[in-house]
Amino acid sequence: MSALLYRILPASLLLLFAWILMTGSTQPEELATGALAAIAVAVISLPSLRLLEDIRWSLLLPWHLLHYLGVFFRALIESNIDMARRVISPRLPIYPAMVEIHTELHSPLGRLLLANSITLTPGTLSVDVNEDRLRVHWIDARGAEELAAATRAIAARFERPLQRMVR
Repeated sequence: MSALLYRILPASLLLLFAWILMTGSTQPEELATGALAAIAVAVISLPSLRLLEDIRWSLLLPWHLLHYLGVFFRALIESNIDMARRVISPRLPIYPAMVEIHTELHSPLGRLLLANSITLTPGTLSVDVNEDRLRVHWIDARGAEELAAATRAIAARFERPLQRMVR
């Protein structure tokens, strides 16, 4: 029952939602076909869906997701502007380095989301995830050779909203 509740049902609902978006139809026949396809894909993918067990399911989850997306898009815009400045003004100094950051996220899903959030913001690239540490290539690592400073500068803004969504 727990596999159905925590894996198949959410995956099926997300897949059905994607089906509706792609078909653009809410006709009963389309919904039935989409529901059957979504359930079939979720059942086939069951071993890979273990990550969904790490989600903190609650009524506040949509709010936490929106908050995280707001934080992410703000970081995305800020880092794009910073990278554009560096490209337009090549005299701006860069201090590329591999830095190590610490994460308080304990679940594989949380670490995956954090690593992807870091990679998707220009100027940083997650290279390795090992237990509670991430190795990140950072284009402006001046003054962040120590673990705490790099963690604050790169990951702290993403971790708090992610902790509310995943274990």
